[in-house]
Amino acid sequence: MATFARSDDEHGVEFVDADLRGARFIRADLSGAVMRAVHVSDADIDAPWLAEGGSSLHVNGVDVVPLVEAELDRRFPGRADRRAGDPDGLRAAWAALERTWAATLERVAAMPPGTVDVSVGGEWSFAQTLRHLVMATDTWLRGAILGIEKPFHPIGQPNAEYETDGLDMSVFAPVAPSYAEVLEIRAGHVAMVRDFLATVTADVLAEARKNPWAPEYRETTLSCLHVILHEEWEHHRFAARDLDAIEATYDA
Repeated sequence: MATFARSDDEHGVEFVDADLRGARFIRADLSGAVMRAVHVSDADIDAPWLAEGGSSLHVNGVDVVPLVEAELDRRFPGRADRRAGDPDGLRAAWAALERTWAATLERVAAMPPGTVDVSVGGEWSFAQTLRHLVMATDTWLRGAILGIEKPFHPIGQPNAEYETDGLDMSVFAPVAPSYAEVLEIRAGHVAMVRDFLATVTADVLAEARKNPWAPEYRETTLSCLHVILHEEWEHHRFAARDLDAIEATYDA
């Protein structure tokens, strides 16, 4: 299978009568792509930022973004509150998220040993997902909001592309930690957010912060918290999707 990497310039390319069956697009920018008279049966699209910035996705002339968002909110109670804008709303949103993750952790604990390290389709395992959320908390709470100079815990799981953003990858553990350690550190980071929200005020939510990946741009405390909530809900969705796939193999 041919592979096109980040350095390949495919901007504006046109595929006519092309056979793309089974093709995989990973971290690809397809914004503005136009598809006409295409066969898309069994196609699987995962776009975590689908509803951000007023984006749209038209299928046969219908903007399906509102439909997708409504269905995800139905499937995951509490997800709709991820954009809460006041202290009480944020506290309620985080409490709902904690309940959701607690139920998922119980689900995983009841599955066969080794489930937490299973990768589905090359995606992160459940343990790696929790490690990434540790990093997300470190980035946006400890780093951006609290201004801690060295915010990253060694068990954090960075994306591969962070290397190109100047992140010192040596701060992360070269050997994967045990799942018990991941659970312990993850629980501590969840508590960090809970404790911060317990006393946050509207004035603090409006305070300016540096974007951790682009310091020349400003965020607010609120927008940083919204990133954390977005990361939490999207990665929970990924985890639930993959756990379903893993369970299907056990039942086969």
